[in-house]
Amino acid sequence: MNNHVTTTGDGGAGTATTVADCVAALERAYPPGFAEPWDAVGLTVGEPGAGVTRVHFAVDPTLEVADEAAALGADLLVTHHPLFLRGVHGVAATTAGGRVVTTLIRAGTALFTAHTNADVACDGVNDALAAALGLVDARPLATGRPVGETGNPGLGRVGELAEPEPLAAFCARVAAALPATAGGVRATGDPDRPVRRVAVCGGSGGELAAAAAAAGADAFLTADGRHHHVLDAVAAHDVAIVDVAHWASEWPWLGHAATALATALAATGRTVVTSVSTLVTDPWRLHVPRSRNA
Repeated sequence: MNNHVTTTGDGGAGTATTVADCVAALERAYPPGFAEPWDAVGLTVGEPGAGVTRVHFAVDPTLEVADEAAALGADLLVTHHPLFLRGVHGVAATTAGGRVVTTLIRAGTALFTAHTNADVACDGVNDALAAALGLVDARPLATGRPVGETGNPGLGRVGELAEPEPLAAFCARVAAALPATAGGVRATGDPDRPVRRVAVCGGSGGELAAAAAAAGADAFLTADGRHHHVLDAVAAHDVAIVDVAHWASEWPWLGHAATALATALAATGRTVVTSVSTLVTDPWRLHVPRSRNA
């Protein structure tokens, strides 16, 4: 087995599964109507009628991930982040995105993306993050954007730890629960501050600091903390900001998505092998702290 992959399912005999079957199951779990208007979700590469026996899950559709999916013989790659968010006029292998498309097509691997729709959906990115941290009674932090007759649960989650613990201990909990990255875990505030209620937003969620404070959170975990935004949040709100790598905050969703797909397909007599990539696609790879004695 590839050292960067965890695999479940046996791909046993059953009703034949197609890309379209997988797309339908994933879109029931993460309705495309939940996505922000600027987003690009859904099937990006591949034929709906193509057969699927293995589905690979990753946060980012990088060339490294595409190579991994191809090496595994995956018929479908499911990623959280889109390959293209802006208009493109070609997919020649002279560009990064084009090389990914070329790799996938040569391998017969389709590409599907669930991005902001997976952020807000039930058992999506934020529920997975809350569960990884051991939060109970997690509920949406921000009201969801209305989408027709289907309720959008909303962005972020807020829940409770079983027992209060110092901020430093909570940060250690975060470090143990999420994949390791060069940037690690950072936090504002007193290390001894008690933390019981916690708000989370996978990815870049700094704009929800006010909502976290209004919900009575002792700590708010998100990613991509920016200097002035964090300074303003600390000055305006009595909540500790805990900052982690964007990739790490969204990685726990992959296992949930793999289970959701396998369960939905099994209900129709279909089976697939699912695998989750642990390739670190966070772009920051080196962190050199200055010696305290320097």
